[in-house]
Amino acid sequence: MRVVSLVPSLTEAVAVTLPGVLVGATDWCAHPAGLTVTRVGGSKYPDLDRVLALRPDVVLLNVEENRREDADALAAAGVPVRVTYPRTVPQALTELGELLAALGASGEPEWLAAARRAWATPPAPAGPRRAVVPVWRRPWVVLGGDTFAGDVLHRLGVRNLYADHPERYPRPGLDELRDHRPELVVLPDEPYRFTAEDGPDAFPGVPCALLSGRHLTWYGPSLAEAPTVLAEQLARRLTHSG
Repeated sequence: MRVVSLVPSLTEAVAVTLPGVLVGATDWCAHPAGLTVTRVGGSKYPDLDRVLALRPDVVLLNVEENRREDADALAAAGVPVRVTYPRTVPQALTELGELLAALGASGEPEWLAAARRAWATPPAPAGPRRAVVPVWRRPWVVLGGDTFAGDVLHRLGVRNLYADHPERYPRPGLDELRDHRPELVVLPDEPYRFTAEDGPDAFPGVPCALLSGRHLTWYGPSLAEAPTVLAEQLARRLTHSG
């Protein structure tokens, strides 16, 4: 089995579970550390000639991470593709188990079993949780409905004020975000890298929580520690004085 992954979280899942199976990954696949496989460009614009040169038995993609035209081009070239699209934690756990089994795993890896246990009893919420969740700035983009990250936060007691929005990633103006009077602003460090100096300044007087984007959005080995990591970060808030 020769696998090329165009999804960072799946790269990590396959690499730690089935050593030697992965032959290619994107330039953004930073986990596990020290991964030595052929790099094939970015998730959005991979070098398809390089992918095809690796003679993969399957290429792993995700609806949000990758472009439909690249999936179609690979399929047209005769390369099997497997496209993932989990929108909830249970879906992610199920898809991961099915994917690893299809790639040759003899049983469920310990990290996946640990993730199931961790999410069966996530930490109890602490403090007010009516929140907005920006994922980009200039322009502002927030988590809407039917997203994996939104489900992760919901399970940790965060009430996303845009959870019922018809768009998965609405683009409200800053005035609209402030008018919702959130009790909390959740600021992950990817895809936009929010920091203590970049993000809280837009919401003076409102508590902000800086979150690990990997633990919020990746579905792979990081799921096992995500409930604890994210709960601690949600409780550790800072407020910009304005």
